Order: sequence, then C-alpha cells, then structure tokens
Amino acid sequence: MCNCNANMDCPKNSIGNFAIALLLIEVVYLCLSCQFQTFQWPQPPTKALEAVPQDDLEAALSKASMPNKTVIITIVNKAYVEGDDTSMLDLFLESFWIGEGTREMADHLLVVAGDQTAYDRCIFRRLHCYKMVGRGRRYGGGETLHVGGLHRDDVEKDSPSPACARAWLQFHLHDLQISTDKFLSSHRPEDNSINTGFYFVRSNNKTIALFQTWYAMKNNSIGKKEQDVLSDLMLKGIFRQLGLEVRALHTLYFSGFCQDSKDFRAVTTVHANCCRSISAKVADLKAVHRDWRRFKAATATNKTVTDVDAATFRWSAHAACVNSWNIPMNTVG
Repeated sequence: MCNCNANMDCPKNSIGNFAIALLLIEVVYLCLSCQFQTFQWPQPPTKALEAVPQDDLEAALSKASMPNKTVIITIVNKAYVEGDDTSMLDLFLESFWIGEGTREMADHLLVVAGDQTAYDRCIFRRLHCYKMVGRGRRYGGGETLHVGGLHRDDVEKDSPSPACARAWLQFHLHDLQISTDKFLSSHRPEDNSINTGFYFVRSNNKTIALFQTWYAMKNNSIGKKEQDVLSDLMLKGIFRQLGLEVRALHTLYFSGFCQDSKDFRAVTTVHANCCRSISAKVADLKAVHRDWRRFKAATATNKTVTDVDAATFRWSAHAACVNSWNIPMNTVG
C-alpha cells in the first residue's frame, strides 16, 4: 500500500488512497487458513480507468472496501453471468464460500459490469456493482486479475498455514508477479509462458509506466489479446528498461488447467486456462469444486492426514476444456 511519503513513489493522480484488485472470473480461491482481510491491494494505473468518472468510481470503491481500503474487483460481461444452470459468476462466488479463510472477501467484492445484462444480474445478486463506462471499447469479462499480498508483519501476526504464507509472502518482494500456463524451473517471466489471468502489481511509477505502455499498445494492436501484447513487450525488454522486479508464479500455489498443482494443501487459486469455451470452463470448474470438497471432507474426518497423503489427491481430468479445442470456433459457447 502506498502511503505517499518521502520514501515512496506515489502518482499525484492516483484514485484516492484505495488499493484495488481486479479479479479474473475464471479463478477460484481455495486457500487453506489464509487470512485475506489484511491484504494490501495495489492501485491500478489511472490510464486504464480514465474513461470512468472518478467520483463515481471512488463511491463504488468506498462501499465495497474493507476498513484498510482493500477492495477486490472482477470484470464481467453477459457471457460470464448467464448459463443453462450455472454461470461463471455463480462458480466464482461459490469459491468464496467453499474456500478456507475466503468468505469475508465476498463482502468486499466489486463487480464491474461491461454491459447492462451483467449489471442487472449483479444487482439481482445484491453485490457491490458498478457499470463500466468506455469510449468506443467493448469490455469483455474476466480479462485480468491483479492481486496484492501480505506484508511480512501481517503473516507473522495472522499465522496462516505455512503453505499459504510462503505463497503470499512472495508478493511484497516484487513489483509485478504473473501466473504461468506451465511453470518451468525459473521464476524469470521470460523463461515461462506468462498468463495475465492472475497477476499481482504494486502501484509505483514503474508499474504505472508499464500499464500505460501496455494498454496504449493493446489499443493499437489488431488481433492480439492483452496477454500477447505484454508478452511481446516482455521479450523486447520492457521489464529491464523500466527497472521492474518481475516474478513468474509457481503453479504449485497458483494452479491452472494447463498445469495442475500437485499438492492440494499448497494450492491457493485454480485458473481455468488452456480452455476455449465458457461452457467447458464451467463444466471443469464444477469438477474443481467437487475435488476440493472431497479433499476438505477427507481432512475434516482424518485430522492426521499428512502432507504426503495430501499429495496423493489428484484433480479430475479437465475433459471439457481438452475437448473444447476440437470444436470449431463458430460453435463454441
């Protein structure tokens, strides 16, 4: 969290003193015993939000924020709030319920709707809601996730499980940390296939410059997703040029469909990546919920389950997402 003192770089045009997290709707929280309420979430660059009237945004943030001005934001559109029986938004909200130490986070969730349908559904669910205002840009659902981490003192004070502490302590040591489709042996982002579905960013002049460059290039890049644009910038050396400390996140803690975490006790989030359709994501995220409930039931009835035993649990095959790649794009739901 930036306190704007002489020792920190703080933009004068930052949005109040709010710290913000943008959450990908395809990520579910499954952290054992993590105390999230003390997280210091980073401020996003104002360039990305300049289309939104500042006063209205601050009012929305104020309603959803924790006492320490922590707020979580997820961006959704019609496709993410509708479904035959269960939507991506339904599963996302359910993950706050079945995760451990995550229920209170739902009270501080701000849903930013990219269209009227998403906004109406958000209001119906009695959530904190805000309708995005754009200038000629269509806002899709679930584009990015920015997540802030615990300070070292917070970890010592709240005493979360060792696995969660190790995962979240990483966050205050770097400017930017990005999830990966498959984690290779190095934490260097250049050595991994980065995925902007989940990332942590600390607000400072360096990261703001990165976001301004990133989104300016994205708006002028035809046929490229924001993840592709950031990857291009990374390979051209922008992290080094801006003096950024960037780290790739390990899939042991930040699991995904491209590469499952091998330890249920260590996993903090599960991301429905490497999947082509929303219907396939829904099907396989339902399986993730079942697997998690099975693991929780086993540990609840057998308090002597060891880390070795926990490692024997396996995620269900992501069959729907695997099969989604065999379906022509014009028929993908």
